[in-house]
Amino acid sequence: MIEFFLPMQKLPTATHQQKQVTVRNGKPHFYEPPQVAQARAKLSAHLDAHKPHKPMDGPLQAVVKWCYPNHGSKPNGAYKATRGDLDNMAKLMLDVMTRLGYWHDDSQVASLVLEKFWANPPGIYVRINQLEVQHDC
Repeated sequence: MIEFFLPMQKLPTATHQQKQVTVRNGKPHFYEPPQVAQARAKLSAHLDAHKPHKPMDGPLQAVVKWCYPNHGSKPNGAYKATRGDLDNMAKLMLDVMTRLGYWHDDSQVASLVLEKFWANPPGIYVRINQLEVQHDC
């Protein structure tokens, strides 16, 4: 199991969905706009310190809790039901974790628990567990 908290006053807001496309010589070319590249770099810098010595094997569960700065208008720990979209935020983060070597491929993440809260301190909580094989469904 890997577990850590990434303290961040300003969480990345750009997502994987914000990639852009341009056409060159009649062919589409995808690129990352600067805000997505900055979000990827910020996540990479924070996650790099917690990567395992070798990629994790087998089926995995990732628990990711995005904790947004609470400025007193909501109870600490209240769910955040406003932008950003968790699925898009998770895609960028899982891609970064794959590139850093947390696992061999993000297809290994067989269980993904995503939540977002108003909380102090702000940041991102991450826990990665190896899953046991289930014999009944």
